[in-house]
Amino acid sequence: MHLNMLKCKIHRATVTHAELNYEGSIAIDGTLLDAAGIREYEQIHAWNISNGERFVTYALRAEEGSGIISVNGSAARRVSTGDLVIIAAFVGLSEAELAKYQPDLVYVDENNIITHTNHSIPKQAA
Repeated sequence: MHLNMLKCKIHRATVTHAELNYEGSIAIDGTLLDAAGIREYEQIHAWNISNGERFVTYALRAEEGSGIISVNGSAARRVSTGDLVIIAAFVGLSEAELAKYQPDLVYVDENNIITHTNHSIPKQAA
């Protein structure tokens, strides 16, 4: 049996561009892709914190250190420049692989610069 698990996420990235007429995808600063372990053309999920929209597309590499989060094509209708998004990828793991598995979590500031990374999400308290 394989379980579909969170592979990685970029948390609270700021959308810098919404390009309706550009070929579809999300262009992501290459530094963020590398930190999260997202590969170019990998399927990603995007969740817009600002308006609740969710969509699936693929990642493109933007210039390293640029801070670019450009939502392109039809997905551009689901965001506005300045919106906060969570970008995530998933992986299928066997029961044996789960024993040593931890996701890569990347946290960024308002300029999409990495503030810190982690491998677990703190337990939610009541």
